Amino acid sequence: MAQKTTRTPMVAGNWKMNLDHVEAIHLIQALALRLRSTESSQIDVVVHPPFTDLRSVEGIIGADSLPIRLGAQHCSDLESGAFTGEVSVGMLSRLSVELVLVGHSERRQFFGMTDELVASTASAVLGGGLTAIICVGESAEQRADGETTTVLTHQVEMALAGVASGAEDRVLFAYEPIWAIGTGVAATEVDAQMACAHIRSVIAHERTEAIASTMRILYGGSAKPDNAGDLVGQPDVDGLLVGGASLDAESFAAMIEAVSACYGSPAGK
Repeated sequence: MAQKTTRTPMVAGNWKMNLDHVEAIHLIQALALRLRSTESSQIDVVVHPPFTDLRSVEGIIGADSLPIRLGAQHCSDLESGAFTGEVSVGMLSRLSVELVLVGHSERRQFFGMTDELVASTASAVLGGGLTAIICVGESAEQRADGETTTVLTHQVEMALAGVASGAEDRVLFAYEPIWAIGTGVAATEVDAQMACAHIRSVIAHERTEAIASTMRILYGGSAKPDNAGDLVGQPDVDGLLVGGASLDAESFAAMIEAVSACYGSPAGK
C-alpha cells in the first residue's frame, strides 16, 4: 500500500437535521474566522448542511472564497419525476455541491436505504460528476456477534457495484461504527485502524492495490477534539466524518488542527 502521506486528509462535518439557514450562516462565518488562524490549506474541509441551508452556505463560501467544500447529506438515485421530497444530483450540482454522503447509517436505519440503493445512489452521484462518501459500519449487535468484518466486506462489495471503473478517484469510504454514533463512546484508535484497514483490503480485492492505496477512508462516530489526533494518527484512517462536534465552530476547528498535526506540519500534508 502507498504511504498515508500520499492521501490528502479530510475532515467533513455532517450537520444532520440541525440549524436553519440563519444559524447555518452564523456557524460557517464563525468557522471561517477560526480557519484563518489555523493552517488548514492542505486538508479538505467539508460541511454537509441540511438541504434548506445549502444555498445560504454556498453563498458565504463563494463570496469569501472560503477554504471549505460544500457537501450534501443524501440524494436520490433518480434524475427527476414524481418523487415528492427527493432531491436529485443535478439539483445539488447547480448549488455547487461537490460531495454527497451515500448510505449514512441513519439513512439505512430510519429510511430503509438498502445496499442496492446505496450502490445505485453512488452511481448517480458519480455519474453527475460529484464525489461520493460511502458510509459503512456495523451495529452493536453485529459487533457483539463478531460480525464486523463480514458486515464491512458485504457493504463495501455491494457499494463498489455502483462505482464504474475509472471513477474510483471520486469515491471515499467512511467507517461509521453504528454503536458509536451519537453515544459519546468512540471506537478506540485500534478499532478504527482495524476496520479501515479491512475496508482497504476489500477495495484492493475488488479493484486493485493501487486504487485501494490512494482511496481515502474516514472514521465517523463520536469523534471529538480530544481523540481526533489518535484516530487519524492511524495508518489507514485518512480523516474524520464528524457529527455533533461539527455544530460548534471552535470544536470543529480544533479537530481540523488535530488532523493537521498528524501529517507532520501545520499545513497537514
